[in-house]
Order: sequence, then structure tokens, then C-alpha cells
Amino acid sequence: MTQSRRIAFIGNSLPRQCGIATFTSDLSRAMSDTLQNTQTAIIAMTDSKQTYDYPPDVIFSIREGEPEDYVTAARILNKGHFDAISLQHEFGIFGGDDGEYIIGLLSRLHVPVVTTLHTILAAPTPSQRRVLLEVISKSARVVVMAEKGRSLLVDVYGVDTAKIDIIAHGIPDRPFHDTESAKARRALAGRPVILTFGLLSPNKGIEVAIDAMPAVLESSPDALYIVLGATHPTLLRQQGEAYRESLRLRAENLGVGHAVQFLNQFVDLPTLLDFIALSDIYVTPYLNEAQMTSGTLAYSFGMGSAVVSTPYWHARELLADGRGLLVPFGDAAATGRAIASLLNDDGKRMAMRRRAYEAGRSMIWSHVATLYLESIDKARAGYRAPAGSHLVSLAIGRPPQQLTSLKLGHFSAMCDDTGIFQHAVYSVPDRSHGYCVDDNARALLLSAHLTAAGKTGIPDRLTGSFAAFVEHAWNPDTGRFRNFMSFDRRWLEDEGSEDSHGRTLWALGACALSDADLLRRRWASVLFERAMSASLSFKSPRAWAFALLGLNDYCQVNPDDTRGANLRLQLAEKLMDLQERVSKVGRCWFEEGLSYENARLSQALIVTGLATRKDRFTQAGLDTLRWLMAQQTGEKRQFRAIGTDGFFDVNQPPKQFDQQPVEATATVSACLAAYTATTDAWWFEEARRAFRWFTGGNDHGISLIDPETGSCCDGLHADRPNENRGAESVLCYLISCNEIERATQMLRPAFPRAGARQIS
Repeated sequence: MTQSRRIAFIGNSLPRQCGIATFTSDLSRAMSDTLQNTQTAIIAMTDSKQTYDYPPDVIFSIREGEPEDYVTAARILNKGHFDAISLQHEFGIFGGDDGEYIIGLLSRLHVPVVTTLHTILAAPTPSQRRVLLEVISKSARVVVMAEKGRSLLVDVYGVDTAKIDIIAHGIPDRPFHDTESAKARRALAGRPVILTFGLLSPNKGIEVAIDAMPAVLESSPDALYIVLGATHPTLLRQQGEAYRESLRLRAENLGVGHAVQFLNQFVDLPTLLDFIALSDIYVTPYLNEAQMTSGTLAYSFGMGSAVVSTPYWHARELLADGRGLLVPFGDAAATGRAIASLLNDDGKRMAMRRRAYEAGRSMIWSHVATLYLESIDKARAGYRAPAGSHLVSLAIGRPPQQLTSLKLGHFSAMCDDTGIFQHAVYSVPDRSHGYCVDDNARALLLSAHLTAAGKTGIPDRLTGSFAAFVEHAWNPDTGRFRNFMSFDRRWLEDEGSEDSHGRTLWALGACALSDADLLRRRWASVLFERAMSASLSFKSPRAWAFALLGLNDYCQVNPDDTRGANLRLQLAEKLMDLQERVSKVGRCWFEEGLSYENARLSQALIVTGLATRKDRFTQAGLDTLRWLMAQQTGEKRQFRAIGTDGFFDVNQPPKQFDQQPVEATATVSACLAAYTATTDAWWFEEARRAFRWFTGGNDHGISLIDPETGSCCDGLHADRPNENRGAESVLCYLISCNEIERATQMLRPAFPRAGARQIS
């Protein structure tokens, strides 16, 4: 008996008018119709301010610009007993910078994902590269539709070829057609017909085909060029039918208006197949080679049309070996000659049609559905659901330690129903020092980051306690957060430090973006909005940096909040002003001295520059971080955290001790941000070098963590480690574990060559 399967698709869906929608709907239908005991469903992407009358197989629609919808979709899929997810990836259909919102959905799934890449860029921006690599890292298998796609993934992105499947674009199964019979049904008998179909937009090169028509008409005066398809919805919303009218006017001015017919409609499948059947030649004059897949080409080719095309990637592969004619980009004269040569040579045209039709038999939807099932089965066979979390413990510079499961024993012991205690005596929580908002904010941040990575482990009741502590810390009378609370739950101040306020904003931003609970995300967003303005009056550069890190997440959730966007730019400019005023030859930094969490200043500028596309922010972050890394390097290349004994020493080299975990964690985060900005492998190695500090790559060669409980020593003295294991230490260690593991999963085996930085 055949095993029953449930497969969900994520992508655009009919009746939305676009190629991805047609592909998703066709593939879903092919799998349910062709494969026994297979049920399919669709999570449909809906573009901004649009509504569609989706069919019953669409079980949920995601508004592309609403991060909460992606979280809801993940919950639906996790609870839907699906065996696998088929994701259709195209940068333009998902929200966030370069479609990054889809990562939040993928990170929460407990089901294997097979991703079909409809576009693969040969020269991606750093952001596009980051997003695509993370999508690939979250996918058990990756499908491309042409050999060129595989070569780009391997050569440009470093993806392991063993993870990639090549499956052609599907086509309907139709018999080889007689064009004259099909023409007769449309009152076109005897006329040579040239066809282009698809959504009308400037990148399709219709102008070139129109310009070719005078040459075609010289030898075939009755020829008709049919341009079939509605104007692309986005273009229609922006410009109306101005582009279509410009094409019509172009044809009239060339004197070929009578020979060019525009059919402005999004046709159903039977109508489309009728038009393909009646065409003698299908022409696809795209203007750019970077077209990985063309559904229109696949349909026409597979049904046995004679094709004239520009040599974009998909066409170059499909039309090789005499299966079509290729002409140079933008060359109307060559296009006209190619079309005329085929119209005037019935034997040549018929032979080309036969070769195309025979090659297309492997592309029919029933066969494609079977290949997708094979890919899905491979994904399921190698998939391990994220039960709990698995964090990487990397003893770099020493023999590698094994991967160890995330250990929350000490973390949990440090918590009660109020929140997390500040300090511990050895591993025993020290109640005498009570609690602080700094550590509870860090705990809320850790919870959000684990959720964003698709991990579980921190009970929701604890996350709720951290959030409740932050809520209680908010003092509406002062517009500030309190920081220190005694064990008997008395606040010891009306307002805390600027840095604690900034750090709390950071945690709220992360919570607003990634928390598992919808209402808690809304709470975090609202409280962030109330509390963010205070940061503009702060004097502390670290408070600005923490707030900027929070704004990086908050602005993703609230892209229309101009106050948040403006505040982000103002705080970044404050850091830029410091750096420009203080830096001098041989010292590129923000202050005359160094102190704690130094790398957060650089990280804040890097992520802000990436988010706002202001390269000068990113460059300043990279320059300062590079200088800082030189200060944090010992004689044997070990990471040497800035010692507390030398905090704020003006223009002095940093002191060696005492070293604290917070410095290593800040450096790990900043170096990973630098890698995202540059794709330079050196930054990733620097992040790993900083992480080694926890596991023995430090001045004493001593591991500071307990792999059984997940605890971490509070610091490194000149002669020994500090054996106390407080909240800040364990939180820093766990945060760095998560970040290193996520980066490692994303980059291995997809690892770039050193020196590939875009910004330096």
C-alpha cells in the first residue's frame, strides 16, 4: 500500500497573475493528481494591498509585508502534519530587504523544506547573498531548473552540489499539434503566426520583435505577430497601460501596425495552449542573459514550437543542438532574419519542432511531479527535526569538541518566577544581589534569538517572566527603565543607566520581531515605541549602539514608523560624529579609551548601514572593528578580551586582565555582522576566534564553560578563572553559541573564498 503524504507549497498562487503563481498551482495540482495518496495545500503570498479569491487548496495567505503572517504560517505548517514543504523562492515575492522575512518562517519550521530557486543571481549584493544562503541553509534540498543554476550555486555561493537537484520546468502533456488546424479555429488559416506570451513588461524585449517585423513581412507579407498577455500587475498599478500603448505606437510608426496584434488578457490554460498550437514560431527576445527560468519558453518548446530566442541562460540550454535558433540581445535585424528563415523553410521548421517536442517529453508535469517527490523523499530521509536545540561548542585552536546539545540547566537554576538573578556564588544563585533589567533583557533577547533560529528549549513561562520584568521596569513617570531590584521585589532606583535602557530597547526589538507569541510581539513593539525617544538625549555611545541594534529589528516590524527610521539615522550619525572626531592615524575608534562591549559600537553601525543602504555607516563599522580586533589579539593569535583593569585609560594599550564573557560575545556578533556585509571569510574566522575564548582559546588555555550545565565562568583573572557563574556570563555564552551555530550552518559547505568582500 502506498504511503499517504501531505505536502505544502509556499509561493504565489492563482488567481494572482504571475509566473510563480502559475508554477506553484500547476506543481501542486500535478503532485496531487499524479501521485497516489498525495494531498497538497498552498500557503499563498499576497502582494501589498491586494486581495484574491483563492481556491480551497490555499489554506492561508501571507501578506508579504507583515512579519506576523510568516510566524502564523509556520505554526499552521507545523501543526498541519505535513511531510514536507515545497518553497518557491523569488526575491521579489517576500517582504523585508531582499525578501528576508521568509527566513523567519523557515527558522520556525519543524518539517523538511525543498526550495525551488526561480532566480539565482551571478553578482548578488551582500544582502541578497546573505538571504539566499540562509534560505539554502534552512532547506534540506534545493531545486534548480537548469544546469546553469547548479553551476552558479556551486561557483558563486559555494553550495554543496550533493544538495542540489535539477528538475526542469513542468509543461502540460499534449500531443504534437497541427498548426493549420489550430489556426482555422481562430480564423487565421494560411497566415504565418509568430507568438510571444506572458505578462507584459519592459524586460521582455517586445520592442526588438516589433522592430524585426518589417524584415519578416518582406518575405511573408501576411505574417502576424501576436503579443498575448496582460500587463504586469505591478507595472499596471504604477504606469497604467502606458507601456503597452508605447509598443502599439512603435508598431504604427514602423508601418507594421496591421501585422502586430495585442491581446490584453491573462489567459486560462486551454486558451494559452490553443495559441501555442496555432503559432508557427515562438519568439522570446528577452534583453538580459540572467534569466534562469522561463515558463513561457518551457511551455512553447515542450509543445513542439519552433523557437527564436535571445541567448539568456535558460534558452541557451534548452535550445542547444538545433532545438531552436539563438539571436544576439537587442538585435532586431538578426531576429527578423531568423524568423523569416524558419517561415520560408517548412522542412527546417518542422524538424526543429520535432526535436523540441521529443526533448520536452521529459518535462511533462506528471514526470516533473515524480522527480519532485524523489527530491522530497531525499529531504525527508536526511532530515532531523529540531528537538530542543543543538548548539556548537567549538574549541578552535585545540582538538575539536563534539557538538553538544543546548544545556539550560544552569540558566534555569538562575531563574525564578520574578526573572533571572544577577549573580551566583560558584553555581549557586546569589539572592542577596537580586535582579536587574540588564540581565532580564539579555534573557529575553536570547529567547527571541533561539525562536528566530527555529529552536526551542526556554519554557514559555520563563520568557513570560523576563517580559514581565521588563514591563514592570518601565517607569512611565520618568520615561525610563529602572534597573536594579532587590530580592524582595523593591526597585532600588527610579531609573537605571542609559546603557541598561538601550539594552532593554535592543531586547524589545528582538522580541517584537521574533518572539513565539503574537501578543508578546505586539507588546514589545508598543513598549519599544514608547521608550525609544529617550535614547536620543543619552550621552553613552553604548546606549546608542544598543538602541540601534533594537531599531534594526523594530523597523523591520514597523517599516512605516518614520519616528523609528529617523531615530535610527540620528543615533548612527552620533556614532559617526564620535568616530570622525576621535579617530587619528593608527587609532580608528569612537573614544579615547576602551571599556566594555566595545564591538557593539561597530556592530551597530554595520547593521544600520546594511538596513539603510548607507555604505558610509557600514564602512565606519568595518574600519573600527578591524582596528579593535588588532587590540584583541594575543601573541599566539588567541582572542584577548579588553581587560577591565584598563577601562577608559586614555590612549593606552588595553590591559590584559580581568577579561569578561561580554567582550567575546560582542565580538562574535560584530564579526558575523561584518561577514554579512562583506562576504569576506576572514570575518567569520575572527568570529570563531572570539568564540574560542569560551572553550580554551584564551590566555590561560582554560575552558570557561561546563558542557553539562551550560554555565560559564564570570571572567578570566591574571592567575585563574573567576569560578562564579552569574547571569551575564551564562547568557553571553548561550547567545554566542546560537550565533556561531547559525552562521556555521549557513556557510558550510557554502563557504566563500577569502577576499570576496564588497565593502572593505
